[in-house]
Amino acid sequence: MLRFFLLVVLAGPAVAQKNPAVPAAPSSPLKTYALRLRPGDDLRQQLTAFVQAQHMRAGAVLTCVGSLTVATLRLANQDGPTEYRGHFEIVSLVGTLSTNGSHLHLSVADSTGRTIGGHLLDGCRVYTTAEIVLGELPALEFRREPDPTFGYQELVIYPAPAPALPQPKAPSKKGISRPKK
Repeated sequence: MLRFFLLVVLAGPAVAQKNPAVPAAPSSPLKTYALRLRPGDDLRQQLTAFVQAQHMRAGAVLTCVGSLTVATLRLANQDGPTEYRGHFEIVSLVGTLSTNGSHLHLSVADSTGRTIGGHLLDGCRVYTTAEIVLGELPALEFRREPDPTFGYQELVIYPAPAPALPQPKAPSKKGISRPKK
């Protein structure tokens, strides 16, 4: 009995502790798109054009495989771009997509397997293909807003605005006869 009492007394504070607060994570159904980019296409520009054309307010890159002849990246803590020329395999493309601004990271490997990665910039040219699957989260809207911690434009997630209701049409004047004066 004394052992049980000691276990309860000693374990009591541990059992009473709560998990640290977990941030709220809004959810959404997922709509997917599959696309293929062709030789010479600019990877980032094509993704941006697709997001704009689809009016995608919140999305993510689900997967991407392919190859590049030019990889243009902004490396960690660097202000400007770094350009790599050669033949590279895309080993990873991840990030968030939105008409309000996207945040994408790319990793590529050269013929020796050396891998480099950073922020995807304009100027990444497809060599043979880029096979991409994107996911859209239609119930959400991603925005970029200044974060006071470092001052960068960071992701803020909002519920998507409600779709506009169709406006009633004004009655047609066609076919209405008016008395003559």
